[in-house]
Amino acid sequence: MATTDSTETSGLSVRDLTREYPTRGEPLRVLRGVSLDLARGDALAIMGPSGSGKSTLLHILGTLDRPTGGCVTINGRDPFALPEPELAAFRNREVGFVFQDHYLLPQCSVLENALIPTVVATRAGADPETRARQLLGRVGLSERLAHRPAELSGGERQRVAVARALINRPTLLLCDEPTGNLDRKSAQAVGDVLLEIARAEQAVLIIVTHSGELAARLPKRMELVDGKLEEKA
Repeated sequence: MATTDSTETSGLSVRDLTREYPTRGEPLRVLRGVSLDLARGDALAIMGPSGSGKSTLLHILGTLDRPTGGCVTINGRDPFALPEPELAAFRNREVGFVFQDHYLLPQCSVLENALIPTVVATRAGADPETRARQLLGRVGLSERLAHRPAELSGGERQRVAVARALINRPTLLLCDEPTGNLDRKSAQAVGDVLLEIARAEQAVLIIVTHSGELAARLPKRMELVDGKLEEKA
């Protein structure tokens, strides 16, 4: 288990997380007692073979799926204790997602895509458009604000996705194979952006990846083996 000196209220805490799926025979056990502590500003790479449960774990941490057992707290709150409307608002506020595919809306500009999470809610007192412009500048897209996704390279689209994920100042930034569809140069650029901005924003960064090169750049590395997280050198 990875630990920090911080209290549970400062980031992410996971205790004995399990996830099972019913089958005609014995339940399929995907996660078998995962425990983890990460403070804001921490960055963790999770590796493991396909089918090992990495995406399942990420979906539970992002509150898109519910665990069979165990506990998840984000800034000291158990999101799964919230009724669904409050859970959706909590997810929008506290969790940012970057997937392998960017999922940008093709009819919207770069600036509009980055602002999408703020349509539902944004942090109190924030100026969403100013923040979006600042984030897009930090990922190197100041000159592309009015462009549509079709006018961008793959790496540029993924950088828009990073800005969108951070627009509401989330506690948790979850990335599922964020460089999987990119060439090496673009992958390195996106990796730079994720590490630099997540650190500056003091977000908890978790990247699920098959890329040993990307994982090696993160200060913490673990592997999902037989449903449990193990320290990886």
